[in-house]
Amino acid sequence: MQGVKALPVPLKGVVGMSMSKIKVMIVDDIQDTRESVRRLLEFEEDIEVISEAGGGSEALSIAEKIKPDVMVMDINMPEMNGIRTTELMRERVPETDIIIMSVQGEQDYLRRAMLAGARDYIVKPFSGGELANSIVRVYSSKKSSVVARPEVAPRKNKTIIFFSTKGGVGKTVIATNVAVALANQASLKILFVDLDLQFGDGAVFLNTVPKWTIADIAQSGRLKDEEIKACITVHESGLDFLAAPMRPEHAEMVHIEAVKQIIAYGKKVYDYVIIDTQNRFEDMSLLALDEADEIWLVVSMDLPTIRNSKLCLELMTHLGYFSKVKIVLNRSGTGVGLEDRDIQETLGMSASFKIPSDGKAVLGALNSGKPFVSEYPQSKASEGIQRVVETLTGLKQETDRHKPRFKLFGRKWLADVH
Repeated sequence: MQGVKALPVPLKGVVGMSMSKIKVMIVDDIQDTRESVRRLLEFEEDIEVISEAGGGSEALSIAEKIKPDVMVMDINMPEMNGIRTTELMRERVPETDIIIMSVQGEQDYLRRAMLAGARDYIVKPFSGGELANSIVRVYSSKKSSVVARPEVAPRKNKTIIFFSTKGGVGKTVIATNVAVALANQASLKILFVDLDLQFGDGAVFLNTVPKWTIADIAQSGRLKDEEIKACITVHESGLDFLAAPMRPEHAEMVHIEAVKQIIAYGKKVYDYVIIDTQNRFEDMSLLALDEADEIWLVVSMDLPTIRNSKLCLELMTHLGYFSKVKIVLNRSGTGVGLEDRDIQETLGMSASFKIPSDGKAVLGALNSGKPFVSEYPQSKASEGIQRVVETLTGLKQETDRHKPRFKLFGRKWLADVH
């Protein structure tokens, strides 16, 4: 096996000082593969494997903390593939360079990896010398072209609370899709908190099984930022997600002061904090409403919901929240005998946002466990969410009907052109 110091470009000449080891992270969903890669590198004097991860979300979470010099990552992984993870790494941990490894050597795979931000592409099987050469080449080129980074403007935070007076009106569906659509804006960092502590469906609608939930950290009143960050799940869209407890009885474990600190952390770190609440006025919901910049009251096209929403607005006025409230009219234009203007006259205020009725896309996405803005981006409901995001951000989203999307079939990525 060829050692790193025998390579044509010695690191001492590049760094200009006594060389420290290159810190490497290995990411692959197969443990045997990770162990094999580790063994290939363990005899390289100038390379140190400092961490491993079995998936994209885990890799992002760890990399944000330890900031490895180089990440060696498989392209085909369940939950979040190497291409998407590379895109998110470029945004969140830009100091880490990515080397993609794959059994496919076709130019199309290489092109996708490089467009995502990978610095090199290595085809399995490879020798220890080949891998070491790739790591040193990538690390050396970075060190030899270090430039000062421009200052980053401070984030402009907005905390939005989703509220409704009853279940079944689509509150969580809209909250989830707005959060994912915002996260798809590359320049935005989004946190979605499921504060429906007993029966939160955020994890289901995001098709993710979080390792940690809010109940794992919010059992006391004092939290460190690192503790909050450790329990956040990274969704494939780039959304950061803090899940509700997995069981209803665990809701009692969540301390209100800890939730207040979680929201404060979100305000400090993220552009938008999206919070889904329980559909009743109780201590945790009132805390969220107090902390909100905007309260989005979701109303559907049926008389019971409209009646309850009117009572809700009266109570919010009494509590001093009215100036924060925006009406989100869901299933607009359903043709059920009620017009949008009838609802506006009853509530005494117009709807800020209208999400068109689109049962096929919404139900199809729910049954597949995916947000409809991802599964059916050209649907009427997705266009409604897009208008919401454009209003919030002032950014026009690009929609290209011929842009290829990629889905995982077994261990292969195939273009699904729609």
